[in-house]
Amino acid sequence: MDGWRLVGSDNARPLDEGQGLATVTRGGVTQYRYTGSGTVPADLLFRGWNHVGDPGAAEGWYVEPYQRDDRGGKLFRVQSPTGAWASYTHALESWEATNNSWSAVSPDTQWMVNGEWGTMDRLLVFPMPGVRATNPAQNLPLASRVNLDRPVRDVQGCDFVTATRLLCASDDPAGTLFGTTKPLLQVDLSAPVGASDVTGRVTSLGQLPLKSGCTGSFEVEGIDYYEPDGTLRVIVLSPSVCITIDSKTYRFQR
Repeated sequence: MDGWRLVGSDNARPLDEGQGLATVTRGGVTQYRYTGSGTVPADLLFRGWNHVGDPGAAEGWYVEPYQRDDRGGKLFRVQSPTGAWASYTHALESWEATNNSWSAVSPDTQWMVNGEWGTMDRLLVFPMPGVRATNPAQNLPLASRVNLDRPVRDVQGCDFVTATRLLCASDDPAGTLFGTTKPLLQVDLSAPVGASDVTGRVTSLGQLPLKSGCTGSFEVEGIDYYEPDGTLRVIVLSPSVCITIDSKTYRFQR
């Protein structure tokens, strides 16, 4: 992939590491957080939030995105640097997709970027819950959009590299948008995200690794960039029965 070299991989368990990942640092201690179908808290599942996406983190803040099947909105489960949890809900706009695929926290922790499934020409920007939006009882409003210069498809996760650059993992099965399936995408912003719309220039850096003992359809999942050591990690689930055997979290460095 352009600008990135593969430096290693770890097995990814599909049930509790199969949706996404984030690196959380607090008080000099770093934790690697994962989400999967088996990590959805029972109380959220009981209330209809049946899918968790790729989480985001910055400066000790941690966000998990949840969705439901009835257009009942999106839920963001947020943990503060002190360890306290709170849940914020967002009522869908009329044009907004149900899917709550991922969250990325801006480096200054003031904003949260969020993505939908399908072929999209936008990313969504919200005030960071717990920081700019502090009342979980109120609707979390849409703040602005990132208007992309070309469409993207089935983005499963994004993370900030700088205040004006995102890296995104696409599960695109067709390969018609960028000349390859399952690409790593780079989104360069015209300005840091905030209350006003910005534009995003999308570039494909090439196909993510698709390696398995089985043949069939791989599924690209979440992504994380850890700034202190410059490590990029991306989850790729293997086809068929190999999903439990050789699914991987790949590690890259520049």
